[in-house]
Amino acid sequence: MKLLITGGCGFLGSNLAEDALKRGDELIIFDNLYRNGSKENLAWLKKQGDFTFVHGDIRNQNDITRVIQAFKPDAIFHLAGQVAMTTSIANPRMDFEVNALGTHNLLEAVRLYAPEAIVIYSSTNKVYGDLEQYTYREAETRYECVDRPNGFDETTPLDFHSPYGCSKGAADQYMLDYARVFGLRTVVFRHSSMFGGRQFATFDQGWVGWFCQKAAETKKGFLNKPFTISGTGKQVRDVLHVEDVKRLYMAALEHIDQAQGQAFNIGGGIENSLSLLELFRLLEEYLGVHLVYTHLPARKSDQRFFVADISKASRLLQWKPRVSLSEGIEMMLDWVNA
Repeated sequence: MKLLITGGCGFLGSNLAEDALKRGDELIIFDNLYRNGSKENLAWLKKQGDFTFVHGDIRNQNDITRVIQAFKPDAIFHLAGQVAMTTSIANPRMDFEVNALGTHNLLEAVRLYAPEAIVIYSSTNKVYGDLEQYTYREAETRYECVDRPNGFDETTPLDFHSPYGCSKGAADQYMLDYARVFGLRTVVFRHSSMFGGRQFATFDQGWVGWFCQKAAETKKGFLNKPFTISGTGKQVRDVLHVEDVKRLYMAALEHIDQAQGQAFNIGGGIENSLSLLELFRLLEEYLGVHLVYTHLPARKSDQRFFVADISKASRLLQWKPRVSLSEGIEMMLDWVNA
């Protein structure tokens, strides 16, 4: 298989790229190396096998068109994107150009030069907005959604909030529409939270990895002041380890006849859900530390509760998570401490 990964030096991209090299795929990685950790991931990937690296910017139509025209990939994992809500608010134009315009640039290139390619897009649960139309109960350590206790499925109304929600939502809809109108073989994954190795987490992106890092620093005595969290700490997400995400992307390729033109809510499901406070409790138990933190105001448009109902993906793609929450956290701590 000839595989193109945009954003292939990011967290998910580098993991998918490693798997492609192990399979013996012809791999093309397209990345502008802007993200924290991307240069480190590129250097690491070069030790894993041979591939073609193209330094390019998804915002530039010529950059992505030249790659697709030259290589005509069989499959594309479109992961290049601006991923932080806070950055989208600070620089909404850049956020739009990367996520919405960049995705349109890719789709046009595929339509013109590789119309048989399978395109899998990494979207987000933020296309559903802040979900404040639902009723919530505040328990001791988490929020619970009274109306959707087991999570949100794909019938949840779209409601773009924040520049990030708008830009990713626009890209999400263009992906689906290019399947309807032009017959492209596109698939949309509306991800909840992912974590795992090769994730160079920051305060505003990759929360599980970030707080695992803070816990590890506390254990080593490197953290000499409290870290900060946004909101009460009771906000809930379902988390999915990258090993399960890798299997998901391959499942979509294998079941493309069922997946084409479809959007899927993706996460660990209700059994792999937790709040910040519950994560801190786990980390304190694993590491034998006491975490000290202070509260910042809740972020704009932050969902109090999002858990993905993954029944559609399980049914159509024959996929479900295998890595448990506790196993995943232990693996994340191993990566952080490596």
